[in-house]
Amino acid sequence: MITKKVVNLPVKIFDTRAEMGVEAAKDAAKIINEAIAKNGVANVVFAAAPSQNDLLENLLKEDIDWTKVRGFHQDEYIGIDASEPAGFGNFLDRAIFKKVEFKELHYLLCKAEDADKKCEEYTALLKQYPIDLIFLGIGENGHLAFNDPAVADFNDPKMIKVVELDDVCRQQQVNDGCFATLNDVPKQAMSLTMSFIMSVPHAICVVPTIRKANAVYNALTGPVTTACPASILREHTDAGLYLDKDSASKII
Repeated sequence: MITKKVVNLPVKIFDTRAEMGVEAAKDAAKIINEAIAKNGVANVVFAAAPSQNDLLENLLKEDIDWTKVRGFHQDEYIGIDASEPAGFGNFLDRAIFKKVEFKELHYLLCKAEDADKKCEEYTALLKQYPIDLIFLGIGENGHLAFNDPAVADFNDPKMIKVVELDDVCRQQQVNDGCFATLNDVPKQAMSLTMSFIMSVPHAICVVPTIRKANAVYNALTGPVTTACPASILREHTDAGLYLDKDSASKII
């Protein structure tokens, strides 16, 4: 493992994504268990993407009382059917939500015409249950959650909002094998905002594969700008970035 620090951001680089997942899960379990010990419950936002598979698989092996964890997810497509396998709630059900017993689970999926109302309801939940830990990935265009460059706002007044997805983001969903063609990928989603992400006390960002190498490079070496939303992680008070040798290939 190689470790370095970029401004405030600790960066851990592993030979394999499997090793990356083990270490990220151990660090996440510590944060979750500390929140449970302090407050009796941990409120956790989960990311839904293939990049999270290694983390989630290993998180299930950690000693965590999941009955004391509230689970949230950070984004969801607008206009998909409840049975759509690529839906983020469905992804999380398969990966973790249905594999252990949570205290509560809060989903974002709704009818397209109810998206604004759902954002209002989720905002109320996030205010009622302050989040302890958020899991993140970095998109090929540098996005966090679905904050693509055109819609990212570091000072967003909202906690969650409806966003338009850019074509790079939508193509990534095809590259990940989630949809067959670009035309199948929804053009809108609900997403936690950049300002909300930065307000969460702890963040664990897991980013494997060569397809993320450019985004990782820009996030760590370029200016802090919404042109690469993930660059703001360098200013987070307690975030960690976990890479494999492929995603880190342009910074080592």
